[in-house]
Amino acid sequence: MAFRWPGLGAAATISCALGMYLLAAAMPVASASAEPGLQIFLPIVLHQQAASCQPIPEESYDAIPVDGLSPDPGVSAKDHPDLNLELRSYSENLSAYRGLVDYSGGYDPLAPRLQTLFGDARWPVMPHVYRVYQWDGQWPGTYGVYPILSPDVTLVGLESTAGEKIHVPTRAAEIFHDTITGKHYVAMVLYAAPDRITLKYTRDDHVITGYTIHIEGICVEPRLLALYDALAATGRTYLPGLRFGQAIGRAIDGEIGVAVRDNGSFMDPRSRKDWWQGLESAAVPVPQLDASGELWFIEQQRRLASGACP
Repeated sequence: MAFRWPGLGAAATISCALGMYLLAAAMPVASASAEPGLQIFLPIVLHQQAASCQPIPEESYDAIPVDGLSPDPGVSAKDHPDLNLELRSYSENLSAYRGLVDYSGGYDPLAPRLQTLFGDARWPVMPHVYRVYQWDGQWPGTYGVYPILSPDVTLVGLESTAGEKIHVPTRAAEIFHDTITGKHYVAMVLYAAPDRITLKYTRDDHVITGYTIHIEGICVEPRLLALYDALAATGRTYLPGLRFGQAIGRAIDGEIGVAVRDNGSFMDPRSRKDWWQGLESAAVPVPQLDASGELWFIEQQRRLASGACP
């Protein structure tokens, strides 16, 4: 399997970690929206990077103010199972359908659209699907033991090419407008590590309200990672803001993992009406799921494809 499981692939992780501070020397990374005098200067480390961890020169990253503080102020993001998905972990669901599905019911037209992760907004190929493990919500509590069973898929592996740019999933609503610089921001970085990132679609330093997206198997852009580390170390009153369509890193290998949450709950990232709005293809069938999540339409599709009567 091309996708790296949590805790494996140490060589790739170390390679990405070495790139954290590249090109950050003598450059202030806070935006003009920050408090007067807030400037963060970072060191530079010269080294050779893997192709998948190369910087994205055309991008720059800014700090935006946090609006809602963490309910667990004494817990670092690295150690928090709601922010760092590596702590919960996940396992492959071999019996679940590997592709987009259609649920009945309503939808939010302002939900993030996962096809915009990729520059060509292509139809997704899902080599593997996974179950994220639970956390009981009581710090430190129990996590990484029992999988979330409903929905039966809570993280998808999306086919990628090593080194291709990964973008912040876009949505119509913004979370911050810097009136000084005129920049508009769609998401904020809640957690970043060399090979994963957690994005929040409000300015709250938690996942309790609004949309959250976890992206695994991504080499986070070195300057974005350096900015996150610096802001996290200085109290998290500011965190990196991401503009519409902004590239945030590169795929490490042939698959990235994506999980979506709404008000803290893990959702089914395969749901076309929720997370893939506007994505259509007459050539790719999409099975329907009933209220229990059963794929009642798949067998009929198979029969029709084979020329059998329904």
